[in-house]
Order: sequence, then C-alpha cells, then structure tokens
Amino acid sequence: MTEYPESGPSKGRGIAGFMRTRLGLAVCIVLAVAGIALAFEHRVHLLASLPFVLPLAICLVMHVFMHRGHGGGRH
Repeated sequence: MTEYPESGPSKGRGIAGFMRTRLGLAVCIVLAVAGIALAFEHRVHLLASLPFVLPLAICLVMHVFMHRGHGGGRH
C-alpha cells in the first residue's frame, strides 16, 4: 500500500480538518455575523412567534420526560 504524506497545515480530515484552516475560520465568522444580522433584522418576527413556539417546546420537553426516554417501551 502506498502511503501519502500529510499535505497542508491541517492534519485532520473532513470537516475537522477544514475548520482548522484560515478559510474555515473565515467561514465560521461570516456565518456567525450573518446569523446575528438576520436575527437582529427579524427580531420582531421572532418575538411575535414566541407564543406559538413556547407551547410546542413545553410539549416536547413533557413528552421526553413523561416517556423517560422510551426505555420501557410502554406508553
């Protein structure tokens, strides 16, 4: 089997290797800034949806705790 030397500054492969590069860091920063700007610009819509999202989140949490992780297989 032929062994290939590691190339570039990142020794990892896949997404972990990409995140260690300058380009990966730049992508993370751009995505974070875009997410913050999007949330800031649409804060009125996000706050208006809270009355609908909170009951759904409460139902989801209650479902998980009432079934206790589906360990017993009973409902």
